[in-house]
Amino acid sequence: MSHVFPRHSKNLPPVGLTGDGVYLTDADGKQYFDGSGGAAVSCLGHSDQDVINAIKKQLDSMAFAHTSFLSSSPAEALADLLIEHAPQGLDRVYFVSGGSEAVEAALKLARQYYVEIGQPKRSKIIARSQSYHGNTLGALAVGGNAWRRAQFAPLLIDVSHIAPCYAYREQLTGESEIDFGLRLANELEAEILRLGADEVMAFVAEPVVGATLGAVPAADGYFKRIREICDQYGVLLILDEVMCGMGRTGTLFASEYDEISPDICTIAKGLGAGYQPIGATLCSKTIYDAIQNGSGFFQHGHTYVGHPTACAAGLAVVEKLTSGLVDGVNAKGEMLQDMLRASLGQHPLVGDIRGRGLFVGVEFVQDRDTKACLDPSLKFNAHLKKAAFAHGLICYPMGGTVDGQRGDHVLLAPPFISEPDHLAEVVDKLTAAIHSVTADLGL
Repeated sequence: MSHVFPRHSKNLPPVGLTGDGVYLTDADGKQYFDGSGGAAVSCLGHSDQDVINAIKKQLDSMAFAHTSFLSSSPAEALADLLIEHAPQGLDRVYFVSGGSEAVEAALKLARQYYVEIGQPKRSKIIARSQSYHGNTLGALAVGGNAWRRAQFAPLLIDVSHIAPCYAYREQLTGESEIDFGLRLANELEAEILRLGADEVMAFVAEPVVGATLGAVPAADGYFKRIREICDQYGVLLILDEVMCGMGRTGTLFASEYDEISPDICTIAKGLGAGYQPIGATLCSKTIYDAIQNGSGFFQHGHTYVGHPTACAAGLAVVEKLTSGLVDGVNAKGEMLQDMLRASLGQHPLVGDIRGRGLFVGVEFVQDRDTKACLDPSLKFNAHLKKAAFAHGLICYPMGGTVDGQRGDHVLLAPPFISEPDHLAEVVDKLTAAIHSVTADLGL
């Protein structure tokens, strides 16, 4: 009898014993290809000796020190390395233990910035529907996924949500990609004006939407227009790169693709690659200087902020990412999408295959022509997760793609160390799982 509180008490997982490269093995000896990196975490696979050695070395010297008393060499070095490679303007790094904490820190930092510079009226946040920014209450409020928010709604702060830049369902017939992106971006300006331009604090968005939409990149030009609008109205741009950052979409920071710089950026998952729990909130020099020249104290903190062992792991990971590993991600991602289109492109239930880098989504539909969703009562995504697992594939199926209730997709985020035969294995196992589910459900 286990005393562990599981994610789902009626669907207990097997016990994992070993991890080696792209594979995990359970206590019964069954091997699984980690085709989603857990939740886009394990970018280096499960047995990177350089990261393991860095953790051991740090444990031998100083496992932990509370940052109200001491900083640490790994934290200092990791912050320097991140800023060296970060988008222009980002200057400081606040380390936390994961993505939700990074988003919470970003929201509080944005609020304190405006208090420090004498604009305390600014407290309103705008985000996007069908986004996901974490499961703590502040991050959950900013997220726009109706299903995740529903039962906790009475506890959440009020946040405005505009439409996502979701070309498969939102781009009009005959509308160019640029025009589509501008139309969606201009919704931000309209919402800022509706709320009051002197009261809006920040706009929060994922450069490539992960869990809730299934690897949906923004249209070209969208984020450049978003940046212009934020600058025009004095609104901070917070980019959540917890899932799509750290090389996952082909560049170390996902915003590099859009050729913009955020005021605040959140990272996690791939930052520690699963070897230690770590996240970070990066901010501009302007924001940091406002606090340094004002109160001098960021009114926020957690016990494990800047944990030396976690930072040692993160440093080893980022050193590897910036030494050429990320350079191959786009080519591997294109290969994965090509393989998926060859295997599933004509499947009657596959509506869209999309993504950027090794961050790829497949959206399922009842009708390819009308894009009608599968009946949510079928629980297609849940059946697919179970079938894929039975075939030895860990992937990330989700429901509620369209509005929190309707729509099904699967997210793939394999390790960056995957070779072509590994990617083929992912596609073969996913295809077999889809065929078994469609047969079982009579679709």
